[in-house]
Amino acid sequence: MRTFTLPGTELTVSDVVLGLMRIQDKTDEEVRALVSSARDAGINFLDHADIYGDGVHGCERRFGEAVRLTPAERERWVIQSKTGIVKQGPYFDFSYEHIVESVHGSLEALGTDYLDILLLHRPDALVEPEEVARAFDDLAAAGKVRAFGVSNHTSHQIELLRRYVEQPLVANQLQLSITHAPMIAQGLAANMQGLEQSVARDDGVLDYCRLHDITVQAWSPFQSGFFDGPFLGSSRFPELNAAIDRLAARYDVSAEAIAVAWITRHPARMQVVLGTTTPQRVSAAAQGSEVRLSRAEWYELVRAAGYLVP
Repeated sequence: MRTFTLPGTELTVSDVVLGLMRIQDKTDEEVRALVSSARDAGINFLDHADIYGDGVHGCERRFGEAVRLTPAERERWVIQSKTGIVKQGPYFDFSYEHIVESVHGSLEALGTDYLDILLLHRPDALVEPEEVARAFDDLAAAGKVRAFGVSNHTSHQIELLRRYVEQPLVANQLQLSITHAPMIAQGLAANMQGLEQSVARDDGVLDYCRLHDITVQAWSPFQSGFFDGPFLGSSRFPELNAAIDRLAARYDVSAEAIAVAWITRHPARMQVVLGTTTPQRVSAAAQGSEVRLSRAEWYELVRAAGYLVP
């Protein structure tokens, strides 16, 4: 498993992240087995959110109850959580009170004194960035959060926050897979009139993040689109799966590993967030961190996914 120092922090992080949004109904033994499989694969980064699971902090509490980290174990993990979505309304809330209350709830549920990273989960159109800045200042000063970032934000939304927030915004968690890659594919076909792929939808967020040392964390790396099923093994993507299977055989890894390797091959030094609850799939996907696709192989997958490479 490749690791790197997360820009803007002193944290050494793995290329691959274990996401824990689906553990609510898992037993203690199943949660521990999942986390152990990640650790054994070299993953040292866990991703949570206050809205994952039943009620608020459901999956965070399930993790805390099942794993019960000792102080020494806690130091071996980079733990990230997210806040800002309120499922039953008002839907999005970046107020000072909500951010601080959410962090306190996450800490209690997880059984830890601090978060390594806190992300603002989805943009709040009613954001008052001064309130966000005050919340971040107070949480940092109290030692409750060590670093901050965002999720699903455009470059201009990040710029607005950066005007007020003192701390560096170190991550932006964005949906990305071979088949859901507009942030990459648009640039390949820029200035091509009449082509859907050439339409800019995100203010050039990937290049923006690279310019400002913001690490992109790719969520749903196996989803074909927005929660409409995986592309791996899907009859909807025969050419892509044939190419993936051929590369998997060449590198002696799983198809999941090739899907991960496509993301980690990009020079933006992105992380891949896994959402599986199957330990075997975690181990298989984590192998992708060590696979370095050639340029020809990387672009072959782009074409096979249905994107134009002029």
